Order: sequence, then structure tokens, then C-alpha cells
Amino acid sequence: MQTERVTFLTSPDHKAALDAFAASNGKSVGHVLREASTRYLAAEDRADGDDDKALALILPEIEAMLPHWHAKIDSMEQSIDRALEAIERALAGDPVPMSHAA
Repeated sequence: MQTERVTFLTSPDHKAALDAFAASNGKSVGHVLREASTRYLAAEDRADGDDDKALALILPEIEAMLPHWHAKIDSMEQSIDRALEAIERALAGDPVPMSHAA
């Protein structure tokens, strides 16, 4: 196996913890770091795949709901427009049209 050196800086406390963990498990610090980084990278790969699967499941649902959301937003905009018109009329002293009276 061809190897390359990786150097990183850490605090004295972290280095001591790594040394103690490795010693208590009968492994070198290098072995512990290789094992930890391998697990980390594998977990990242799985997480990326999980995100893709979740997106593939939810995207069709979102796309199906878009027309409904657009209709709701259009309805809200119309309601706001009617309310603003009524406020403007009220502030101007104009009577409220019968179609809008409650």
C-alpha cells in the first residue's frame, strides 16, 4: 500500500486524548485517525445518497401542489386588493358599495 503523510494541528489536550484512546485500544494514533476519517467519509457518502432519495420522494409532491399554492396566492392577492380599495374609499369618505357590505 502506497502511503502519504497528512499533518494537522490540534490542541495539547486533543493530542493527549488521541494518544490515550489509541493506547487503550491497542492501536496507533495514525490507525485511529485513518479509521475515523474512513468512517466519516463513508457517512458523508451515505448522507448524500439519503438526501438524494428524500428529494426524489418529495419533489413530485411539491410539483403537484404548486398549482394549488399559486391559486391560493392569487386569491390572497385579490382579497388584499379588495381590502386596500375599501380602506382607500373609507379614508376618502366614499360609501362602501353594497356588493362589499357585510
